Amino acid sequence: MRRSLAPGAALAGWTELETGPIPGGGGSLRLVRRDDEYLIVVAGMELMGSHRSGSERDLASLACAALRDRAGPRMLIGGLGMGFTLRAALSELGSDARIVVAELVPAVLAWARGPLAHVFGGCLDDPRVEIREADVNRVIQSGPQAWDAILLDVDNGPRGLVSRANDRLYDAWGLKRAFWALRPGGVLAVWSGCPDRHFKARLQRIGFAVVEHRIRSERPGRTPHVVWIATRPAEGG
Repeated sequence: MRRSLAPGAALAGWTELETGPIPGGGGSLRLVRRDDEYLIVVAGMELMGSHRSGSERDLASLACAALRDRAGPRMLIGGLGMGFTLRAALSELGSDARIVVAELVPAVLAWARGPLAHVFGGCLDDPRVEIREADVNRVIQSGPQAWDAILLDVDNGPRGLVSRANDRLYDAWGLKRAFWALRPGGVLAVWSGCPDRHFKARLQRIGFAVVEHRIRSERPGRTPHVVWIATRPAEGG
């Protein structure tokens, strides 16, 4: 999901198509349109847009680069958004890959097959893909060493915007759960709408080897987005 924030006044001229509640009492998401551009917004702030997707694609590309030598990789993507991360992963992974996408908000899943179907381009029907209407935190806890890669594009990254409950993905216990859920040599890839100088250190304390990538925003003058690639050391490493 994109986290470029837009003041509510900037949404003047946009047509609201649909709304959907965020489970757990976190308010509602709105799907709005202007010409051929779509936004998903919450409380007047942009979460993601159909015309700006570079860093979401980079999240997948950077994670997939770490999986090139793995046969039959299993990937978990937290947050469906507008499908840009999923589509990028599918374009880089082979036919033996399996991707599970966990999306908590039912409306986002409905829009993916409804008014945003042309944005998704049929990727939800790829045989490598399984969609789960679920909290990615619960999916992560479903078993040890279950994944070769976990990609988190949930809320605004470590600095949450939509729900405080999302913070549990990024605190010390959440990162320990992700470490436990990854196979040796597996990667945790985390998207953030802005830099966070404490988060890299937190990942390292858990035991990850971390590389931070700063990605220029597609909006001039905006804070760069960040992708952290955190690798669980290989056994014996």
